[in-house]
Amino acid sequence: MKSRRDVFQAIADPTRRAILTLLAAHAMTPGAIADQFDSTRQTISKHIQILTECELLRSEQSGREIHYHLNLEKMVEIAEFIEPFRQLWDDRFNRLEAVMKNETLKK
Repeated sequence: MKSRRDVFQAIADPTRRAILTLLAAHAMTPGAIADQFDSTRQTISKHIQILTECELLRSEQSGREIHYHLNLEKMVEIAEFIEPFRQLWDDRFNRLEAVMKNETLKK
């Protein structure tokens, strides 16, 4: 399935991030996920649909129930994309910290 939505827009939503956090612990049915929120089941279903379209979640049929799991391969792909930016910002903050320490020592 080709991703139709932007993964970063998907994870920008706090409810969708909370769903990802829930599913990091274990697979859940849509109803069990919805029970964790004050939103309607229809709203949570839409969030699950968006996360699935972005390939962040995968579904598994078990009898009459569907269980949603994190797609770990996609999560790793996102982490690998973000890593150079994290390193860049760590370096910048370290340099800023060094400059601030030097200014403090001069006073």
